[in-house]
Amino acid sequence: MIKITPLTDTNVSHFNKMFNDYYSELDCDEDVCHLLDEYVIPDIKAGLIFADLLEVDGVFAGFVIYQRDDIDNEWCPMEGWGDIREIYVSPEHRKKGFGKCLLLAAEKKLCELGAEKAYVLPAQNTENFFTSCGYKKANLYNEELDCFVYEKTSLKNIE
Repeated sequence: MIKITPLTDTNVSHFNKMFNDYYSELDCDEDVCHLLDEYVIPDIKAGLIFADLLEVDGVFAGFVIYQRDDIDNEWCPMEGWGDIREIYVSPEHRKKGFGKCLLLAAEKKLCELGAEKAYVLPAQNTENFFTSCGYKKANLYNEELDCFVYEKTSLKNIE
């Protein structure tokens, strides 16, 4: 059975482990514990960003972090747009459609929050995934993350 549920106090340890795995895979030299404790978890608790976890047959297998860009958020390059900030599926659960399920769940919630469009700043080698989910490469380049913006110009009629 597949479940996608919001991050809670009862599943936060699973999220933290997956977030650690995610950053290790990206080969980032960030202090992940500090990042989680000082930024990610407090921003989720404050309602500035949202995180949903994927559970497959009782095993936590991925997450998505997203927000509706708002001037009250520190990270707000495209005000009013939905921002898919992070998406992760554990290696053993990839290529089975779970990433798309997470993405669609986030897009639906962003639509409920009033976002009509969404964008992503894809990690290297993930562009094809987002293209297959309806995102198109925009003419906007993010210097800080060294990538192009990919956008979906309509979140209506998401199935």
